Amino acid sequence: MVPWQRTLYILVFVQLVSAIGFSGIFPFLPLYIEDLGTTSGLSVEFMSGLVFSAQAFTMMLTAPIWGALADRHGRKLMVARATLGGSVIILLMAFVQSAEQLVLLRAIQGMITGVFAALTALAAASVPRDRMGYALGTLQVGLWGGVSIGPLIGGVVADAFGYSAAFYVTAAMLFIAGLLTLWGVHEDFEPVQRERAQSLGMVAAWRHVLSMPGVPLTYTCRFLSRLGRTMVFPFAPLFVKELLSGGGNVATITGLLTGASALAGTFGAIYLGRMGDRVGHRRILVMTALAAALLYVPQSLVVAVWQLFALQLLAGGAGGGIMPTISALLAGYTDPGEEGAVFGLESSIMAAARTVAPLFGAALVSWFGLRSVFVATGFMFLVLAVLAQTRLPARAQPAQAVPTQDPVAAK
Repeated sequence: MVPWQRTLYILVFVQLVSAIGFSGIFPFLPLYIEDLGTTSGLSVEFMSGLVFSAQAFTMMLTAPIWGALADRHGRKLMVARATLGGSVIILLMAFVQSAEQLVLLRAIQGMITGVFAALTALAAASVPRDRMGYALGTLQVGLWGGVSIGPLIGGVVADAFGYSAAFYVTAAMLFIAGLLTLWGVHEDFEPVQRERAQSLGMVAAWRHVLSMPGVPLTYTCRFLSRLGRTMVFPFAPLFVKELLSGGGNVATITGLLTGASALAGTFGAIYLGRMGDRVGHRRILVMTALAAALLYVPQSLVVAVWQLFALQLLAGGAGGGIMPTISALLAGYTDPGEEGAVFGLESSIMAAARTVAPLFGAALVSWFGLRSVFVATGFMFLVLAVLAQTRLPARAQPAQAVPTQDPVAAK
């Protein structure tokens, strides 16, 4: 086994463990808030939304900074920071006394974690560029696999031993992932032209990344894909309840839908990621985005849960292909040595979408009903497909070396 493959497989395992841990607390966070109560007089419903958006908002602000620091001090260090730091914060959540304290810790969590961006940057810097689609697709297997089983594990632990026990388990898993990264991952890190990087500074480095052909539009595609998928999640239980006419095990069926979609995404990520290495990642992005559009719109017309399940399964496979494809395009459009800045900005953009999505979705539901979110999601993926086909460069052509002075000042 060549060294980059060993590193990749360790990173996939770290991704799996981290995804299980983080997703394991999602199913019961609103219930935990209801159990804690509020001290500010704000409603439980409002605090339940805030506990998700606070983490996304702070991650949006800090992810680019961590990414830039990764290019200066190493990506392995950033993965260790995200996992070990997350372990401490998640552990503290088991001891909070109010919903406000939980929201505060969630906001701090967003500031110091960002495991996905750190792992993506480390993987992109460790593997050959002609195997980027395979590597990032394999990394997605860990993410989607963890998201598939994490909620089930977290729910079982919380029901059997209480909410605090689920936080203990999550903290332990993240701690193990951090130690495995420190002891098992080897990174040949050499800052690219350190003098140049220091003269440019962090903000100018972001400007340089955004000035590369294809990068801003690829970030736009990332925002649209994340916005569409995230917008559906908060309303899935309500839609399932509507299809069941108020009866049945709504939570169980919703969990099965989520898990099945994530499982399909696991296979889609690895298969379509490898295919992108052969036929081109832009082509895969266009095909999968168009497929997602055609699969989400009919979900607004379903009249039975089995119909929704089938369409969600197929849409999950398409979504699994979109994730590594966009990351592979970003790696191809940019220069080696800037993976931290590139994927830090990507993480920030995804966090921005997760911040906006619940608000946008709530507005649509209040105006047009639950089924409208599926139509809106399909439209977003259609726009993504059109942009990718008509505006993205056909081939990833990394930019030339960054000039030794600020590119803005040079003009």
